[in-house]
Amino acid sequence: MAGKKPKIYFLGSGAITIPILQTLLAAPELELVGLGSQLDRPAGRKRLLSPTPFAEAAAAMGCAVDKFSNVNAPEVLAYLEALEPDLLLVVSFGQILKEPLLALPRRGCVNIHASLLPKYRGASPIATALYHRDAETGIAYMAMEKGLDTGGIYRLFHFPLTGTERADELERKLGELAAHHAVETLLAIARGECRAQPQPATGVSVCTKIRKSDGRIDWRRPAAAIEAMTRAFHPWPGSSFELRTGERNVVLQLLSARVRPELRGEPGAALRCDKGGWVIGCGEQALEILSVAPPGKREMSSIAFLNGLRARPEIIVEEPSIS
Repeated sequence: MAGKKPKIYFLGSGAITIPILQTLLAAPELELVGLGSQLDRPAGRKRLLSPTPFAEAAAAMGCAVDKFSNVNAPEVLAYLEALEPDLLLVVSFGQILKEPLLALPRRGCVNIHASLLPKYRGASPIATALYHRDAETGIAYMAMEKGLDTGGIYRLFHFPLTGTERADELERKLGELAAHHAVETLLAIARGECRAQPQPATGVSVCTKIRKSDGRIDWRRPAAAIEAMTRAFHPWPGSSFELRTGERNVVLQLLSARVRPELRGEPGAALRCDKGGWVIGCGEQALEILSVAPPGKREMSSIAFLNGLRARPEIIVEEPSIS
């Protein structure tokens, strides 16, 4: 492909795509022949139709975006074939590509996956890395095939974790990491200078799609695990717990906390609940609640929330089910 700009069609949905899109649009070495995303979907309390983060950002940059209900439909294949892409770049798109589409681009389909494959194949690598308190994560440029994130690896880029990142923050940083290497990597792939190597047979793990119910806090777990959960599930599905405040119960979102390793107490019991702080016993150690969001309200400090109550709150600890 000497002297010819590689043609790239970009399929994306999630926020991780935005830094990559910005970089590719500014790259004179590449030609973006089109952008595609998922259909607009209901979002927020009012369930208004909203574009994906990728589509919204692309529109703000003045780019037209194709929106597909089924990217494998015959009419979509015909449309993409007419564009004659050398590469199909897929990042946090949300639909499975079938074999006819995988075979369409001259140089194949490239996926940017937010983990150090073969670790965390699947739908939620960013949240899963934070949930398990990993020391590092990263970005994989992968050749797509019909398996779930099983294709060969072009390049891996490592990213150390501090143990303080929230999922949305980490998604942005990994998008920036992927963007930093996007032009050189895609050029090398398109020119045949970078060959995909098979993934190792060891160290394989799979992460599933996160459900809303996954965000319910179990105070019988270690404090460190609950603290990690608040970061892994921010902003969605959030980490919540039920609280009895006098005559009514409320469900609070726990937005930030810190582990108190020197303290112990029964899971869910308040070890401290006053102007000096709100500390809850856990299965191991204790957790200090720093900020919460009551139903329908914005984030506030735990002290501000406690000051607004008329009665001392009591956390409701659900008993394990007996099967």
